[in-house]
Formats: sequence, structure tokens, C-alpha cells
Amino acid sequence: MRNRRLHSLISLAFLAAALHSAATATSHQADKIIVVKSAHTMTLLSGDKVLKTYKVALGGVPSGPKRVEGDHKTPEGSYIIDSRNPQSQFHLSLHISYPSAADQQRARAIGARPGGAIMIHGLAKPFAYLGALHRQTDWTDGCIAVTNAEIEEIWRLVPVGTRVEIRP
Repeated sequence: MRNRRLHSLISLAFLAAALHSAATATSHQADKIIVVKSAHTMTLLSGDKVLKTYKVALGGVPSGPKRVEGDHKTPEGSYIIDSRNPQSQFHLSLHISYPSAADQQRARAIGARPGGAIMIHGLAKPFAYLGALHRQTDWTDGCIAVTNAEIEEIWRLVPVGTRVEIRP
């Protein structure tokens, strides 16, 4: 009886430690996001620790950096998350600070507008049922898309001000 009680207490202690460890691991906020377009991945980092990596869908023309409005390309470069939209038509969205001053200057030099409204977002309500299948094709106008469950997790981990690096 005493051994059984001791075993139960030890088991509870291990369970409590495991639950605390899991809660602590997921409670870190990201301070950097790295998107690798060629790999269709987005990685959330806290310091040098990887919090999570997601597979993503990109703009309909995924190769090359965004240059002008309507080119359906996902930008490349260094940005920040500068706002959050809980009322997004794409479930939830995090706005990326594109266009930078350099992006604006490049577009102006060719007499064009750089575009904007580049987001990390989920799926619109009519397409939410697709879940991970949405990643079978690049379909956005230049945004970075994940499933609705994923954007909910990302929403909790990514505050305004998080640095975003988008690589080719």
C-alpha cells in the first residue's frame, strides 16, 4: 500500500513536470519569423530556439520578389509584423510591413505602385474545410497562408513588432 502510494506520488510529480514543461515551451512569444519561399516554410523563433515550423502557400507567382501591385508575388526582404486583424476575411491575419522604403523606391523608379496588404493569414470561411490541402497550390495575391488552426496558434505566439525575414 505504501509503495503504491509512493509510486502514485512519483507519477503525479512526473506528470506535473511534463505538463509544466509543455506549457512553458508553448508560452514563449516569437521574436522572429523566417519564411523560405523555395521550401514553402515559415519558422517562428524565440531567440535562437525554433518554436514551430509551418508549411505555407504563397503568392500565385512564388518565384522572385514582389515588385509591383498585382504581380501575385510574395515579397522578399526584412519586415516586421505591424498590425493584427481579428476580423480578417481570412480568419485572422498578421500584417507584414511591406512595402519598405526600398520597395516603394523600386516601384516608383518604373512608374508603378508597390502594392501592399501583405499578410500571414488563414483561410476564408468558404475554404476552411480544405485545411492543409490548400497548400497544394500557391494561391494568394502575395500573402503567406496557413490553415485556420495554424493561424490561431501563430496569433498567440506572434506579437506586433516581430521581425519577419522572407528569403527566396
